[in-house]
Amino acid sequence: MAKLFRAAIMGPPGSGKGTISKRIAQSFGLQYLSSGHYLRESIAANTEAGVLVRSYVERSMLVPDHVMTKLMLPRLEQLIDHSWLLDGFPRTLSQAQAMNNLCQLDLVISLNIPFETLRERLSERLIHPASGRVYNMGFNPPRVQGKDDITGEPLIQHDDDKPEALMARLRHYKDVAKPVIDLYKSQGILHSFSGTDTDRIWPYINSLLSTKMHTQPSNSVQTQTP
Repeated sequence: MAKLFRAAIMGPPGSGKGTISKRIAQSFGLQYLSSGHYLRESIAANTEAGVLVRSYVERSMLVPDHVMTKLMLPRLEQLIDHSWLLDGFPRTLSQAQAMNNLCQLDLVISLNIPFETLRERLSERLIHPASGRVYNMGFNPPRVQGKDDITGEPLIQHDDDKPEALMARLRHYKDVAKPVIDLYKSQGILHSFSGTDTDRIWPYINSLLSTKMHTQPSNSVQTQTP
C-alpha cells in the first residue's frame, strides 16, 4: 500500500490558494479538503457545528478555534486512510496543535504574495455566496457578467475584499499565521513560495511535490522561489 501523503496550503486572502490547490489535487491525486466548503455544508445541513458556525458568520465574526476544530477534526478522522491537501485549516496555532494530536502533516506550502498584487486581485474578485465559487474579472471572469456560470444567480463582492477592509484582514492573517508558520518551519515541513503570478509559482510547487511524493525523505528543507 502506498504511503499516505498529507499536505496543507497557507496564504493570505487572494494569494491563489484555491487555484493552486485544484492543480495539486488534479496533478497528484490528492483529495482536496476546503474548510470553506465544510463551513458552508455544515450551515446548509443545520448540524450542531453548523448552527454554531452560522451564529458567527451572520455577525461577520471569525469562527473561533473550538468551533473550527469541532467541525474539521471529525472530517479528518473519517479520512485517516486517505491522502489529502487541506486548504483553510489550520489557521491558528491552537488549530494546528489540535490537528497534530490526530495526524501529522508531511508538507506545508506557504504563499507569500505582495500586498499590491493581493489588492488588485481582490478588487476584481466576485463570489457566488451559496457555493463559494470564486471569479476574477481579470483572469477568470464569469461567462455572463455578474452571474454565476452554473446557477445564473448574482455574484457579489465581499465587503472584506474592498480596499478599506483588506489591510486589516492582511494584518490579522500575518499575526495569526506567524506562529503556525513557525511551528511547521521548526518541524522542517514548511516550503515558502513568493511571487506575483500563480502560473509562475506553480512549476516550483509542481516540482517540489513530484519530488516529495516519490521520495518523501525524512528531513525537508525550506524552499524559496528564485
